[in-house]
Amino acid sequence: MRIAIVVSEFNFDITAPMLERAKHQLEHHHAELAAEIHVPGVFDMGPAIKGLLRRKDVDGVVILGAVIKGETLHDELITHATAQTAARLAVKYDKPVGLGITGPGMTHAQAMERLDNARNAVDAVVKMLAVLNEIDQ
Repeated sequence: MRIAIVVSEFNFDITAPMLERAKHQLEHHHAELAAEIHVPGVFDMGPAIKGLLRRKDVDGVVILGAVIKGETLHDELITHATAQTAARLAVKYDKPVGLGITGPGMTHAQAMERLDNARNAVDAVVKMLAVLNEIDQ
């Protein structure tokens, strides 16, 4: 299994430990890190996800980010748009995308409590690869 990771640099004090947890989980599954791509923010992930899913040497993608609640609904807009983009691309390329984005509506402290969402995103990609392989049999 070759899995790529896209990580947001915004709120990197949160996403950096998420990245480390995701890499550890890849090792746990004996999966190879196909690529590690850093993007400015969660909303910027779409082109990176698409580019990685097009690659023949990438079986799936994990996306990592932390969207913190502000004074407007901006966090909801960003999180929902990114999740929809990831889902559309997963279906288009028939490869799993693991959603390791915390938010919307979270405080910084709540996001820090959910660092293991990164591990869960890796687990989801690994499980979906098995499901897709079973379907193809």
